[in-house]
Amino acid sequence: MIYITRKVEFCASHRLFNPTFSDEKNAQVFGLCNNPNGHGHNYTMEVTVKGDVDPETGMVLDLKFLKKLVTEEIIDKVDHKNLNMDVEFLQGVIPTAENLAIKFWEVLEPKIGGGLLHQIKLYESPRNFVTYRGQVSERVD
Repeated sequence: MIYITRKVEFCASHRLFNPTFSDEKNAQVFGLCNNPNGHGHNYTMEVTVKGDVDPETGMVLDLKFLKKLVTEEIIDKVDHKNLNMDVEFLQGVIPTAENLAIKFWEVLEPKIGGGLLHQIKLYESPRNFVTYRGQVSERVD
């Protein structure tokens, strides 16, 4: 099994809040990230695909395809956007790094061809990141 990874970057703003919480509870739970005007991050995302090497191409998946897929399906929709307001597939989602990784997986996984989506690693900062590998029931390894 071979693992290939494409790294991409995007900038976006968001506000962490739960509309069912009071203002006080949102402030308590989300702290500075609950700023009513939002705040921004320079995100880095690594998308890893696994599979067997195709003997005819020598590749698991053409990295040009993976770059195009990630750019069109994720980056073009989130870069320099407010994740709470501007991104259709994030409507109604608290845009934590955890939830973003899950939603990005849901967008990409059915469109990966020639390999299996193995992992999404999303860095909100150089020190804070999440790793998502799909639902446990979906995993083989």
